[in-house]
Amino acid sequence: MMRFILSRIAMGLPTLFLAAAAVFFLMRLIPGDPAALMLGDMATPTALASLRSELGLDKPIFVQFFLWLQQIATGDFGTSITNGQPVLPQILDRFAISGMIVVVSVTLAALIAVPAGMIAAWYQDSALDFSLIAVATLLLSIPTFWLGLLLLLFFGLKLGWLPVIGFVMLNDDFKAGLLYLALPVMTLVMHEIGVLIRMARSSMLEVQRLDYIMHARAKGLSEPVVLWRHAFRNAFAPTWTLIGLILGNLLGGIAVVETVFTIPGLGRLLVDSIFARDYPVVQGCLLFIAATYVVVNLIVDLCYPIFDPRVTLD
Repeated sequence: MMRFILSRIAMGLPTLFLAAAAVFFLMRLIPGDPAALMLGDMATPTALASLRSELGLDKPIFVQFFLWLQQIATGDFGTSITNGQPVLPQILDRFAISGMIVVVSVTLAALIAVPAGMIAAWYQDSALDFSLIAVATLLLSIPTFWLGLLLLLFFGLKLGWLPVIGFVMLNDDFKAGLLYLALPVMTLVMHEIGVLIRMARSSMLEVQRLDYIMHARAKGLSEPVVLWRHAFRNAFAPTWTLIGLILGNLLGGIAVVETVFTIPGLGRLLVDSIFARDYPVVQGCLLFIAATYVVVNLIVDLCYPIFDPRVTLD
């Protein structure tokens, strides 16, 4: 098992290196001088040259890149141009919010969509099957930001049940925090339900045609027993892979939802830093998201044998 873990980590390292290179060099294509942004419009040429030398901006770009990698390797993501604070603590604080929203949303979506998709496949071509597929297609076709705005308009403005702006941490006020999290979590759950229902249904349709399912039925086992005891594990394995991909994608793409609902998460930090041309924070956020994506997929691979007994970690 350790050999498998080390091999997967070794496969992820080139991905992280390429992601870091893409982030660093693409950031250098953005117009603007970080030193000028830090010192303001009234900065003198001498002050600009001094700051550029201090930040290493006067060195060749490849030298800057490898110096940045050395800093990252020691846990130093640099200092924010906007507020002068270390980048990594800001990322971790914001990631705690975004990670909580994403994990809760994906968990709820999986608990709802996976059984629904498998039941739809088990009763293929029935009214229940057509209804679930229609709902999944509808939810999947609605853009996330538009769905969020509709929920905000209906539950926040029309009914007044939930707050429409602001954010409260759960450890500050648990009840108020749940109310502020309800709409963003609901938005992500409804969107991801669509893709998970379709995947779970497709996987179950493939599994229920296999010989061992027909053999279980021939032994006289009831349909619920055949479904949950014999078909569920193998049918769930591809869906588990998709869940891992959704977790990684949402961590990188949650900026839209956080912007709609004014949530101070990692995505909002990234968007604000892009507008402020805060190079260290943007680079740190993107690299952190890439690393999280690699770690999530490693965890998915390690859990795969739990759902598919044909897979081993040798």
